[in-house]
Amino acid sequence: MAPEGRTRGGRRGRRSAVDTSAAPKRDVNYRQLRNPFPVMDVFSTDEIANMHETALRTLEELGMKVLNAEARGYFAKGGARVDESTEMVYIGRDMVVEALRTAPKSINCRAGARHRGLVLELGTIAFQPGAGAPHATDLERGRRPGSARDYREYTQLAHHFDVFQMMSPSVEPQDVETHVRHYFTTEAQLTLTDKFPFLFSRGTPQAMDNFEMLRDFRGLSDEEFMANPHAYTIINTNSPRTLDLPMAQGLIDFAKNGQMSIVTPFTLMGAMAPITVAGAITLSHAEALAAIALVQLVKPGAPICYGTFTSNVDMKSGAPAFGTPTHFQASLAAGQLARLIGLPWRSAAGSASNINDVQAANENQFGLWGCLMAGASVIIHSAGWLEGGLSVSYEKLVTDAEVLNMVAELCAGRAASADEIGFDNALLHVEPSGHFFASPQTMERYNTEFYEPIVHDYANFGTWTERGAKDANTRATAVWKGILEADQRPKVSGDRVEALQAFIAKRTAEGGAPPES
Repeated sequence: MAPEGRTRGGRRGRRSAVDTSAAPKRDVNYRQLRNPFPVMDVFSTDEIANMHETALRTLEELGMKVLNAEARGYFAKGGARVDESTEMVYIGRDMVVEALRTAPKSINCRAGARHRGLVLELGTIAFQPGAGAPHATDLERGRRPGSARDYREYTQLAHHFDVFQMMSPSVEPQDVETHVRHYFTTEAQLTLTDKFPFLFSRGTPQAMDNFEMLRDFRGLSDEEFMANPHAYTIINTNSPRTLDLPMAQGLIDFAKNGQMSIVTPFTLMGAMAPITVAGAITLSHAEALAAIALVQLVKPGAPICYGTFTSNVDMKSGAPAFGTPTHFQASLAAGQLARLIGLPWRSAAGSASNINDVQAANENQFGLWGCLMAGASVIIHSAGWLEGGLSVSYEKLVTDAEVLNMVAELCAGRAASADEIGFDNALLHVEPSGHFFASPQTMERYNTEFYEPIVHDYANFGTWTERGAKDANTRATAVWKGILEADQRPKVSGDRVEALQAFIAKRTAEGGAPPES
């Protein structure tokens, strides 16, 4: 006969004897994460130094095409050789060295709620959900053009999970006119979440509208707003070696106002970058250094985050591929270069799969682990991204958040004090061939020790079948619907909401602010 409290196979028995009503609830904090994994290199120190040297040579000898006249002016004033007839800017290495000296190595990002703030530096980790997609998809409503409803819902879902420390542009609300779209997206973030927000950089008029809305809603003076970043934007260079009008203007606008830019060359190997990892990352590095130099010329000490988004294309179709071995290696190389220059940096996960299936999970997780082993400070597109960024999936956001939660658990580490080892409160209480279900240590910790899944199902086959044999996607649908139904949002001042809406109404009546191109 099995000992009391034990059943055949070692499974838990007499569960009714455990009083769960008074048990403590598990309290987790995924808001300030540090990477516990040793960084991994893909190239030697000498090879990385040569890539950096080649990037500097590229900027000096080949230059960057800078389409924005104001940006060319900053470069010229800083000592770069500028050819106005071709819009080419040739950036000396001394300018890059000085920019890397003044660029902050640690960035204190201020969120709407104080406990939501985060520090970005080498060694920290922040996650951002999938961003910038023209389409949204879920199992109930199917694939569709992104809408205002999708944007608000995606904002609510991202707010719900603590493991997303930064908000994202998620899905493009195409049913909102472009000259007033920035009012909608900023208002949604200010009222539906208190996390670190994303602001579009689509021309100075829109940027200044966004800054004014954010500053006033947070109750900040001009000086307080400019002293620390309260929002961020993402700046993509147009590879190869081009910085276009709105992106250059975004770097200038955000630097002038003390807000953070994440510069991200989007270099796909074999398409807009050399086909090799070393070549593509060298080009990406050069373009990022040019953007960093511009920001520091505008305002020395302005917050700027180094970034890369480099993967390969499918050479049969030309379509971008993610979560590949090459993507993984590119992240590692970018991490080595980021550590060389000492700046916090951004990498990305993502998937090229068309639906939330095994391919999507494999690609996202493989890309994610590339970022983790590379030591990325910010991991963009960490959840929800499908079709290489053409859609965001509600179910995938949930299933990916499960993995991110487990990564966050690993970031917390483990203690090994006498209480954890448990000689007095566990080992002493159990005879040979006994069990630990009723030991004092287990009774104290059974409700708080282990990670509680949000969508994974640990039931055996029989129980799972009795419950309807629901797969992970179906369970994820129930999760996101439950989050939206609960509609939990931060408390905001009614007066500030009223003032925000009055500002939007006034600016809309004045014609809004069309994006600059």
